Amino acid sequence: MHMLPQSPKIVILLAAFNGAEHIAEQLESFAAQTHQNWELIVSDDGSADRTVEIVREFARSVPQRINIVEGPKRGFWQNFMSLVRRSQSCDADLFAFSDQDDVWLSEKLETATKWFVTGASDVPRLYFTRTTLIDRDGKAAGLSPLFRRRPSFQNALVQNIGGGNTMVMNRTAALLLAQVPSNVTLISHDWWAYQVVTGAGGTAFYDPAPSLKYRQHERNLIGSNRGVRRRIARARAFANQRVKFWNDINIAMLNAIRGSLSQPALSVLDNFAAARRSFLPKRIVLLWRSGVYRQHLLETAGLYLGALIGLI
Repeated sequence: MHMLPQSPKIVILLAAFNGAEHIAEQLESFAAQTHQNWELIVSDDGSADRTVEIVREFARSVPQRINIVEGPKRGFWQNFMSLVRRSQSCDADLFAFSDQDDVWLSEKLETATKWFVTGASDVPRLYFTRTTLIDRDGKAAGLSPLFRRRPSFQNALVQNIGGGNTMVMNRTAALLLAQVPSNVTLISHDWWAYQVVTGAGGTAFYDPAPSLKYRQHERNLIGSNRGVRRRIARARAFANQRVKFWNDINIAMLNAIRGSLSQPALSVLDNFAAARRSFLPKRIVLLWRSGVYRQHLLETAGLYLGALIGLI
């Protein structure tokens, strides 16, 4: 069993696009980290503002290594996945996703490393947290949802509870994620990370203590997804068959890496896939047998209702 050093090296993977308005504040929050053994890769997806210039100015002000690379210009999750593929050539122990407009709390990396050093580094491990929400001007706007049920593949298959902007993973987990070819379709990089790590028999840990300030504004590609608005959006996603489309993609991609999945995960995946193809009442029996669940009982009930009317 291989263990991490007490002060592991972390490479921050930041996907950027026209982020000049807020990226300087995010970069300064990296400099303020209590864990200073980090490097930064910024993948810029063709910004037309001062984003790259701001990053270069920051690089001249800190001792850590900063690398700016050209993104694939195919959207947010493709940019993050390109960073995962680049990370394989990095000499690092851990990798942390970063958005361009958040503000990390000063102990974000240190708190994550304390969890990672307690377990084996040759097992896929993924850490993510709750977030403090702020508006465009940085004013407090509440907290992201609190999840109480344990992270698992049964949950990951039907729900993403891991905010990518909070995620830290070990090298073993990053190697799994990097298996995805550049020409495939995913729903999001963070949902894929949650599915792959738990599906491969790894460990995902949800920390209920916030690790960053998550900025909410009209340009958020993925918002906080909380409260009544979240439930309405979820109902609409079922009604317009978006959930069904997401499941099609997730199942196809997970089947493409079956050799990396554990036997229990394959059983969950196959029962869930079979449930979607089956008629009632077998559909419900297979769904139950798969063990899939969402974090809240009402949402799990909604999942079964969606199965009853053929919308999963």
